[in-house]
Amino acid sequence: MSDNVAHALSGAGGGIVSMALTYPLVSISSRLQVQKNDDSKDAYKNTADAFFKILAKEGPKGLYAGLSSGVFGIAITNGIYYYCYEAVKAVFEKAKAQGKPMSTGESMLAGALAGCAVVLATNPIWTINTRLTVRKGIDGEAKLNMFTVGRSIVEKEGVAGLYAGVKAALILVINPIIQYTVFEQLKNKVSKSRALSNFDFFLLGAISKLCATGITYPYLVIKSRMQSAQGDDEKYPSIWEGFKKIIATEGVKGLYKGISSKIVQSVLTAAFLFMAKEILFDWAVWILVVAGARKARVAAGKA
Repeated sequence: MSDNVAHALSGAGGGIVSMALTYPLVSISSRLQVQKNDDSKDAYKNTADAFFKILAKEGPKGLYAGLSSGVFGIAITNGIYYYCYEAVKAVFEKAKAQGKPMSTGESMLAGALAGCAVVLATNPIWTINTRLTVRKGIDGEAKLNMFTVGRSIVEKEGVAGLYAGVKAALILVINPIIQYTVFEQLKNKVSKSRALSNFDFFLLGAISKLCATGITYPYLVIKSRMQSAQGDDEKYPSIWEGFKKIIATEGVKGLYKGISSKIVQSVLTAAFLFMAKEILFDWAVWILVVAGARKARVAAGKA
């Protein structure tokens, strides 16, 4: 068996660790993104204000609303992404001289293909997670789990409801493309001079995610709003209409709501993810060897 499965398992494990550590920031960022009325007394003014208001009104569990679907979603997302990315990467590297890394263009293409596969497979999970996190479109406490919320969406909006914001999500494939391209290129440069440590992976993950999130954030706001339950007069029929409505009613700053908490969360998540993935990779290989899915003679090397 190739290293693709080991990369998928370690990527999923790294995603779970990073999501669990940073989820309150995910929750706050999502609520700020979908908030349109900043004038009411209950409106969140900024990240700190949102933190204390959620804590006061809902308790600590409010900061972790939708955590189970978020952890499940990130595990599936990273598992699919890393499997597909490493599979495409292996094809490119096989066609080159041994040991020669991918070019920037090849890194971007591998990221695009892996990203599209992830979006099509996981958009329903993230739609459900958004509804659970921002508490919109959910009737009563009894429905606060991913399965009942998913069923409710299908009953009210059809299967298409689970794919709300999918076009924006496909455009946002550029986010991991930027992230993993920057990461791979920086990793290749640093590795020429010395062996990378766990802290190097932490730092490179943070830098690459900072670049990606800063560039693509407006699309993230529109995707979150499309995925949250909204009245007919609030719905965005297209991404372009979303841009126009937000700018007309909230100004350009509306496209960047919650960016401070999102950047902190994204950078920390990516940093923990890359570091945890590298640590978990050898464990994933060992598990596959023990399970008989991989030969022990190749267990020591990484793809």
